[in-house]
Amino acid sequence: MTSKTAREFEARGRSFSIAESKIERPGSAGRYDHRPRDQSSSDASRYRGVAEADFRSREQMQTMADPPRQTLPSTRRSMTHKFAIAGHEGYLTIGLFDDGSPGEVFIKMSKEGSTLSGLIQGFCRAFSLALQHGLSPADAVERFRGMRFEPMGPTSNPQISEASSILDYVARYIDLHFVQTSG
Repeated sequence: MTSKTAREFEARGRSFSIAESKIERPGSAGRYDHRPRDQSSSDASRYRGVAEADFRSREQMQTMADPPRQTLPSTRRSMTHKFAIAGHEGYLTIGLFDDGSPGEVFIKMSKEGSTLSGLIQGFCRAFSLALQHGLSPADAVERFRGMRFEPMGPTSNPQISEASSILDYVARYIDLHFVQTSG
């Protein structure tokens, strides 16, 4: 296990070791290690090799860090659905990939404060990116269904009689229109 600092140095293309952090830092060699400077340097090289062996190749690390993103076409199909939860009206817009699967989600609530609107927009951005990076609609439904916060209560949709939150409603709507129909 490496520290965050070690990962940051490795990501910049430079290896990092504990020996470097304590021995080779200017003005601190005597503070942490009482061995002669040349011996400390050889130990630093040995530790550097161990630290590099712990990491996969840079290409593998990059692939793991940035899974491929499937972008939506410039002109895309979408569906917009008007809903209400406990009297709070909103619009759910789902942008679709060419194969008809959801690729982006937007929610616009009418008469909501800036805090709720900001949180919902943040959720939509993260959810959209997750879908574009390979999160399946079924996995999304599993993770967001049942979340509980205001507004909650009866809905205007006869297929979803009650929702425990806006996110619960969105998950259940996606389940009805994209998960259950594909399975």
